[in-house]
Amino acid sequence: MKKILLSAPYMLMEIDKFHDFFREHELDVTCADITEHMSEQDLLNVIEYYDGAICGDDPYTEAVFSKAKRLKVISKWGTGINAIDLRAAQKYGVIVCNTPNAFSHPVSDTTFAFMLSFARNISLNTQNIKTGIWRKTSCFTLGEKTLGIIGVGNIGAQVAKRAYAFNMKILGNDIKQIPPIIIEQYHIEMVEKQEIYENADIISIHCDLNEQSFHLLDREAFDAMKRKPYIINTARGSHIDHLALLYALENDLISGAGLDVFEVEPIPADDKLLSFPNVLLAPHNSNSSPKYWDIVHKNTLRNLIKNL
Repeated sequence: MKKILLSAPYMLMEIDKFHDFFREHELDVTCADITEHMSEQDLLNVIEYYDGAICGDDPYTEAVFSKAKRLKVISKWGTGINAIDLRAAQKYGVIVCNTPNAFSHPVSDTTFAFMLSFARNISLNTQNIKTGIWRKTSCFTLGEKTLGIIGVGNIGAQVAKRAYAFNMKILGNDIKQIPPIIIEQYHIEMVEKQEIYENADIISIHCDLNEQSFHLLDREAFDAMKRKPYIINTARGSHIDHLALLYALENDLISGAGLDVFEVEPIPADDKLLSFPNVLLAPHNSNSSPKYWDIVHKNTLRNLIKNL
């Protein structure tokens, strides 16, 4: 019987769905007790006992791999594998799998929820009325604004599709070549990041997290933002330098931020970011969708069994 460490939060939430599968494939599964992910030390304490792992954003570092004497496969629930040291995985002969293009639709919907909430002042109007204030606020339509998309991959393209339907002007940036049909269909103008910083009213991040995109939005980037854009990040928290974001909010360089991801998760209760009324927050939950969760559950389990 193979021993499996399960630390993917969304599978843990629905663990009863998988008991028959585990029995059928003779898997002895340990469910990690987590809020968001295991720590490196958590993994170091137990990883030597497991043949396989189903993980979320757990830090599989070289130190962890060096202790994983039995580990054959890590099946990542979802797309992002930036928390896994792929060089170390290869060095120690561990196969790493993920589920690409898993959540393009729910994440792009979440991005648009942030955009529409800012455009129509949903959060402010609700708060005003709940506190006894009847005040008509200034709003705008998305069709009046320019959207800058950094990362025009699967999710970025779905955001562009929605933005095009709302008659937005769309600026795009990506280090990879984007299929011409995507650019033509949604009328995307591919530009350098600096042009997005200078000319976008809303900037939405959808690129992978790597050395080039780490702290993509730093103080220099915020200082270049001439139109006080709204910043939306449903990708990875480390795309934005947290201290630089606080600086931008404090100095009125941006109009607000919609964030589903953070450099530290869960976000600390005393984080200054929580004090800004023009910041909308979500708990790294933009992928939430029963339909797409089920698809990823199945693919994650298939990847595990195939490589054990």
